[in-house]
Amino acid sequence: MHVNDLETPAVLIDIDIMMRNIMRMQAHCDALGVKFRPHIKTHKIPDIARLQIEAGAQGIACQKVSEAQLFAESGFNDIQIPYNIVGAQKTNKLADLALFNKITVSVDHVRVIDGLAAAAKTREMSLRVLVELETDIQRTGAKVAEVVTLAQRIEEEENLHFAGLLVYPSSPTMRPAVQEAIQMLSAAGIGVDVVSGGGTLAAQHAAQIPELTELRVGTYVFNDWTTVAKGAAALDDCAMHILATVVSRPTPERAILDCGSKTLSSDRYGGFFGYIVEYPLARIYQLSEEHAFVDLSACEDHPVIGDRVHVIPVHTCVAMNLANFVYGVRGEALEVEWPVAARGLVW
Repeated sequence: MHVNDLETPAVLIDIDIMMRNIMRMQAHCDALGVKFRPHIKTHKIPDIARLQIEAGAQGIACQKVSEAQLFAESGFNDIQIPYNIVGAQKTNKLADLALFNKITVSVDHVRVIDGLAAAAKTREMSLRVLVELETDIQRTGAKVAEVVTLAQRIEEEENLHFAGLLVYPSSPTMRPAVQEAIQMLSAAGIGVDVVSGGGTLAAQHAAQIPELTELRVGTYVFNDWTTVAKGAAALDDCAMHILATVVSRPTPERAILDCGSKTLSSDRYGGFFGYIVEYPLARIYQLSEEHAFVDLSACEDHPVIGDRVHVIPVHTCVAMNLANFVYGVRGEALEVEWPVAARGLVW
């Protein structure tokens, strides 16, 4: 089947580029001597996760319990969830999952620990727990001064095991905090099995934090306009393209594509909602739900109604979660249709 036989908009995955990305990141981790744990929230497809495991990954990371459930059912049994799991409904599901799988979660507060402990105790099972460190992005994470208290609290629970530290993103600026936390834990007689770092951009600088024992990276598998704009990838490293059709040319300098926010997402970077491969100087400057507004004023050549173009999305993870199916291609030949199995699993 030819890609032009597909309806648009359609999400295309260049299989050769994807495999090159997979092998490159695995080789990077192998050279550093750290274990690799790909984050599947980017692709949400078990078949792609298997390719990552076959390339040498030790296990996977999922962002939510629902994702982890689906991947466990698909045969993956070493799963990390780098997220505070809060509420009895979620902690009970997590504990059920951990009865038959190696599950690791992260915490940054004693109340999160209490919830995990209650669920694990009810099922008389053990759960691995990492303490997340606060980073520059000021999202989740405990302060270094709190790490020993949290680790001790975890170790007090017979059904919980303190497994180590988690950092996102694991930028080089975080090394002093990581070192301090390890030293404080050592002084308290607490061992650290894992120091888990994460982030596609941060992975480039992982050698500057030799304390890391593993890396969690997701976007690298496809890359997107953001990773290119930030210097973490080249355009030729972008495996995901949105195949779109020019459906209107209202003015000589404006085109409308059939891929709006329901396809590309509303994320933008540097004023762009995506990069058009065929028209590098074009600018997708606005989206409505089903329309992409394109400024062609800087382009010498202009498309006509009916032309098809390839758009590199700003944020591949969100674009993936908007699609029911994506299409694995080599050149212009369609090789596989992948259902996005974990689409919408965000609880």
